[in-house]
Amino acid sequence: MARLASLFLASALPLLTFDPALAVDASAGTFSITQRCEAFQSFKNQTNPGGLSVQPGQTFAIAEVNREQYQWVRVNVGSGRKDLRWVAAHCGQVEGLQIARSGTQACRLPDQYDSHVLAITWQPGFCEHDRSGPGKPECQAMRAGELQVDHFTLHGLWPNKQACGIDYGSCAGPALDLDQATVDYIKPWMPNFHYDTRFGNHEWKKHGVCQTAMDDDQYFRLAVDLVKSFNDSSAGAYIRENAGGSVSREQFQAKLMDDYGNKAAANNFLLICTGDYLKEVRVALPRDFKGERSLKGVLGQDFLTERRSDRSECRGERIRIEASGMAR
Repeated sequence: MARLASLFLASALPLLTFDPALAVDASAGTFSITQRCEAFQSFKNQTNPGGLSVQPGQTFAIAEVNREQYQWVRVNVGSGRKDLRWVAAHCGQVEGLQIARSGTQACRLPDQYDSHVLAITWQPGFCEHDRSGPGKPECQAMRAGELQVDHFTLHGLWPNKQACGIDYGSCAGPALDLDQATVDYIKPWMPNFHYDTRFGNHEWKKHGVCQTAMDDDQYFRLAVDLVKSFNDSSAGAYIRENAGGSVSREQFQAKLMDDYGNKAAANNFLLICTGDYLKEVRVALPRDFKGERSLKGVLGQDFLTERRSDRSECRGERIRIEASGMAR
């Protein structure tokens, strides 16, 4: 899984050995390997931690090239950001290469993403403890007792380009124009839609238009289905059933093991807090959803090799779970 989760915030990503003196252009395309070659972390210094190599028959999405008249191609040879490596161009065949003329342009071109992040909100925690919560109409309705939300909700489904860090987004694309049936489908899982479409429009304009595989109806319906699958999972139920109390980080990870059958699944899930209170779960997902509509189906066994961290990550072993209704 390429980069999964540079949106687990750039401040926390490990620094890679890089050749800053060389002009590196963000690009699109594929690199089909025709001979065995070393995969260098730094081609200038010929460093290759782990002794990684590429083999004939492998095909990789291109992350970058070293310059327009390139001699080196940067690809992800594993499943984490540390596995971005430089391979000599003569080791394979480059096809469909598109070189962006500036970093800003490269991070606003649709369909250049290499992974996704699904941001799942714990609505009571967000409304009560995030500084922007009190101004949201759904939060005001929850506080007034007019709306009860005791399940996880959708923040967003974010196509992501590893080379852009957290800045991939705001691509050119069509305006939001959802069918009413889609709006009705979304409302329980993105409760701002009970009141207006401003938040949904923001998510579509900033993130959704950066992929063209789905129109807006398909995009939001898939995102909701992925949230539902987490909500109904053992890990999701563990949090929901402890609303008004707290959960154990260790036990949450054990529930992920139950759901996915692999301890490494915990590497793809990041718990985001304000203070001690949970407000969001971020899930690192691959580029290709494989036609699946559940997190288990999308992830398969495609897990990160190591956990990411984030400045907003929940820090303690015990994490408090706000209940819907909140103190008034």
